[in-house]
Amino acid sequence: MSENSENRGDRIAKLLARAGVASRREVERMIADGRIKIDGKVLETPATLLTSLKGVTVDDKPVGKPDRTRLFRFHKPAGLLTAERDFSGRPTIYTALRNALPPDTPRLMPVGRLDLNTEGLLLLTNDGALKRAMELPSSEIPRTYRARTFGDISQPQLEELFDGITVDGVRYGSIDANLERRTGRNQWIELTLTEGKNREVRRVLEHLGLKVSRLIRTAYGPFLLGDLAKGQAEELRKHEVQPFMSKLKKDGSL
Repeated sequence: MSENSENRGDRIAKLLARAGVASRREVERMIADGRIKIDGKVLETPATLLTSLKGVTVDDKPVGKPDRTRLFRFHKPAGLLTAERDFSGRPTIYTALRNALPPDTPRLMPVGRLDLNTEGLLLLTNDGALKRAMELPSSEIPRTYRARTFGDISQPQLEELFDGITVDGVRYGSIDANLERRTGRNQWIELTLTEGKNREVRRVLEHLGLKVSRLIRTAYGPFLLGDLAKGQAEELRKHEVQPFMSKLKKDGSL
């Protein structure tokens, strides 16, 4: 009988992600760059299985014990990049987070991205495994947006998006879209989708002949933007996060 995965341990990328070092993909890049060592020896493969992070260093610094999983919501303003740094000097979400979070907050990673000009709810976590599970298309976690648009559109046209649409050779899955209110040729549209492909909402609406002047994410799964002030962040409470994580584990995503 072969050993089970519990006896053999977990891949080092998974353990480092859970410890909040980086996402699994980023950890694999760090391994390729020779930045991760075990007992002083440069790690050569991300397929390494470990039962703990004892003796593991990143940039020659020991990796601490994993903190408890934490999830924060942040009201991202437009004009900020969802990135840790930008070599051209543009401000990032971390510029705002330095003022929005307590100084003892662990390193946080964004769950998915909002492009430069999109505002609204951005979730952040210290757990790379949770980040990955929430981003997987197979997890089918709904994201809801409100878009202010200019142009001519009808509710029946929007309802056709429920069957999915192909734009410039890219297939987008089901989108539940509804007109909220209209003033002349300006209208607000609410859209809920589960894929979250790059610039999906903007590309689909522009394909329908609409010009998007403002885009706000209002929900990600059960977590809502609510009345959180722009540029502010707050930690979600354990009783808000635990049922969601339990469902991800039950579905096999986490």
